[in-house]
Amino acid sequence: MKLTVQGIEDQQPIPEKFAFGVPGDGEPMALGPNRNPALTWSDVPDKTRSFAVVVVDPDVPGDPSDVNQQDKTLPSSMGRVDFYHWVVVDIPGETRAIGEGEDSDGVTPKGKAPGRTAIGLRGINTFTDFLASDPDMGGTYGGYDGPCPPWNDERVHHYHFTVYALDTESLGLAGEFTGNEALKAMEGHILDQATVTGTYTLNADLRQ
Repeated sequence: MKLTVQGIEDQQPIPEKFAFGVPGDGEPMALGPNRNPALTWSDVPDKTRSFAVVVVDPDVPGDPSDVNQQDKTLPSSMGRVDFYHWVVVDIPGETRAIGEGEDSDGVTPKGKAPGRTAIGLRGINTFTDFLASDPDMGGTYGGYDGPCPPWNDERVHHYHFTVYALDTESLGLAGEFTGNEALKAMEGHILDQATVTGTYTLNADLRQ
């Protein structure tokens, strides 16, 4: 398979229009345009019956204690975990593209609802956990929400956009399913996959 993520070149920085968090005016971070990029894919296996899209950042600090804290930094060497930014399954087998802004066009406080959309079946992303204690932002975050790495992190984050071609019309998922649950359900059903990886940082020293 071949995957194109419009506006994002493999191993190159992700434009701010696709980000949840952007550099602020006098502040380390402000809310960004948060548009999902357009995806197009081709060279699909003959027996494909559906697709799934997963976007994951494997560079998120496992210990969030010092995230976005003044006078503290997160060393590049510290332990890291996966943070899912987009989980969509049961995308119809005839689909070959998702339009820019079709699943997200701006930050939605408290999140977008998971479930059936015109694209496919939305799962939840990890902002659901990350913002759970925030009274203004806490909620269930379905669909796409873009990069927002800690601004005091010494590591540039990598965002893996992957489209999976599957041999089943439905993975049988429902409710608030996660990226890990989607990947588990895909086991034994993946015919092919394609990935484009973009990078992003809010650390002013790394952006120069």
